[in-house]
Amino acid sequence: MRGARVRPLAVVVSYRLGGVDGVSVEAAKWGRALEGLGFALRTVAGAGAADVVLPGLGADPTVAPPPSAALARALEGADVVVVENLCSLPLNPGAGAALCEVLARHAAVFHHHDLPWQRAHLAHLPPPATGGRWLHVTINDRSRRELAASGIPARRIWNRFASPLERGDRAGTRASLGVGARRPLLVQPTRALPRKGIAAGLALAGALGAVYWLLGPPEDGYDAELERLLAGAEAAGIEWRWPLDAAAGASVADAYAAADAVVLPSSWEGFGNPVLEGVAADRPVAVGDYPVVGELRAAGLRLFRIDDPERLRSELEAPDHALLAHNQSVLRERFSLSTLADELRGLLRAVGVALPTSPGGEVQVGEHRRVVEADQ
Repeated sequence: MRGARVRPLAVVVSYRLGGVDGVSVEAAKWGRALEGLGFALRTVAGAGAADVVLPGLGADPTVAPPPSAALARALEGADVVVVENLCSLPLNPGAGAALCEVLARHAAVFHHHDLPWQRAHLAHLPPPATGGRWLHVTINDRSRRELAASGIPARRIWNRFASPLERGDRAGTRASLGVGARRPLLVQPTRALPRKGIAAGLALAGALGAVYWLLGPPEDGYDAELERLLAGAEAAGIEWRWPLDAAAGASVADAYAAADAVVLPSSWEGFGNPVLEGVAADRPVAVGDYPVVGELRAAGLRLFRIDDPERLRSELEAPDHALLAHNQSVLRERFSLSTLADELRGLLRAVGVALPTSPGGEVQVGEHRRVVEADQ
């Protein structure tokens, strides 16, 4: 096509993409921001919804990593590769090593959501690899400092959020759940895992006479423990709902709209997206004492403690609108999605990637983005 202009290509790679987990959600934000800067986008993952699916890139270490030729083809034409946690949390070290071998020929940004020593069973594994045109980015200052202690310089970019949150159906969702207008509803928008503090969330609901709604599924063999916790809560008179589709057809936006408070009782989070999502939904947020939450408090957020039901009870009975407005202001000033593109411009310049002279433009079809179920 005469005069057609091919946009530079950014490739986003992860264990899985397209889900509601934090890595997938943030990878999608980065992808949209890169497209807004004028890049064509290709996604590559071991599982989930991606343009190129290579099962050997998944989190299962018993599956052989993809051959170098398949990886090279998946990254072909990339001006920059963004690696979302695949080389950070070594759930499948073979996949990470294979990817790094191919990445030696590319400019790359490693977006670290977790690091090996932040999981007890992975603490013996080495830090992420480094390379010539590779840049490391963490989602919190704790990880940035820990990488520096390992001799790896990194930049910190907090996760970013749109505000206000997409409007959901409060009345319809609560009616579908069978929760009356005056009954408090606590929403925990997480998967069910040991570190997510399900027992603490249930205990807070019990102390407040509230209904507890856990949105996500159990993972990593947590099914039996979740059943035990929910059965124990029911025996103690604590009313609960689970999972998201406990309210027929409900979306995550509907769940936030239906909530009177958002709870994140976790003992560990790389960031804690539900905290800022709860703020964006104009809801009070109660948190566990996970290490990175200190950064969010230091940034100015006013959060409730998961083990202080009386303070949250007072908030639910007489909402402090000034507190909610303050948190909204902090979100806009420190965590706004609108600033992400500017942050990414700086990263791209640092790895020597030329930015498009103007976003958008006509794209030659067939070279930069194609949905492929890749052979291995």
